[in-house]
Amino acid sequence: MTQSMFIVWRESVEALLVIGILQAWASRQQQASRLLRYVWAGTALGLLLSGVLAGLIVLAGETMSGAANEWFQASLALIASVLIVQMVSWMHRNARTLKHDLTRDADQRLSRQGGLGLLVLALLAVSREGSETVMFLYGAGARLQGPSLGLFAIGAAAGLVLSLLTVYVLHGSRRFISWPRFFAISEAILLLLGAALLVSGIERVGGQLLAMDWPEAVYRGIGEGLWDSSTLLDDGHGLGGFLADFAGYRASPSALTLLVWLGYWLVVVGWLRPRKTENLPCLT
Repeated sequence: MTQSMFIVWRESVEALLVIGILQAWASRQQQASRLLRYVWAGTALGLLLSGVLAGLIVLAGETMSGAANEWFQASLALIASVLIVQMVSWMHRNARTLKHDLTRDADQRLSRQGGLGLLVLALLAVSREGSETVMFLYGAGARLQGPSLGLFAIGAAAGLVLSLLTVYVLHGSRRFISWPRFFAISEAILLLLGAALLVSGIERVGGQLLAMDWPEAVYRGIGEGLWDSSTLLDDGHGLGGFLADFAGYRASPSALTLLVWLGYWLVVVGWLRPRKTENLPCLT
């Protein structure tokens, strides 16, 4: 539930920010009411496109069975993890000029293609956020069934409500939290979630590799735990379960899981370190 709530909350805030920038720009133009209709039409089409993607992914997952389904779900979890790192990196590079870039693109598209160009810009912006949300949610909830899946859906709905409240607070007052601080905190949590998705995907891959013919040393590296800290912090419930969902913690990690988890953080720190000195600006 907490995973889906955070994913929808973070992605919806970013989508609402983009829509708000385009709406504010359109409101200052001539024929503002007509341009606003194009913005909202593009937004609706972007949401529809994201919904179609979600349906196709679910359909593909239900069509496959056995090993094929495991490989499919593992692939989506791994792709979602990579997308999270890519998205955080993109925000580090572009947050400072996001508003300027969007309004410049809107000006160019309006002059070249009229309202249709503005519609396409809104569609692409919203469908990108929606597609990322679909990938993240499927990667995080692929194994859930029954009541757990219901809680996952409730968390997603709660995340949407929370995103509306967050945007209202960020636009209305910066005494509690500013846009730069919001993005810094949410990106840190996203990177933790990326690690959890990576571990989940690797464990699925490991499960399939164990069914193949490998030397004994490979089986030990994939399937045997290096230690067992479940007596101190069980990854099945409580704080340990929360850390497992949000950071990829395992009480008894295999050598493969540990190496992948450590490699993930080495890559993330090395990739993002040059940009850590950049302060995110106010995006309103």
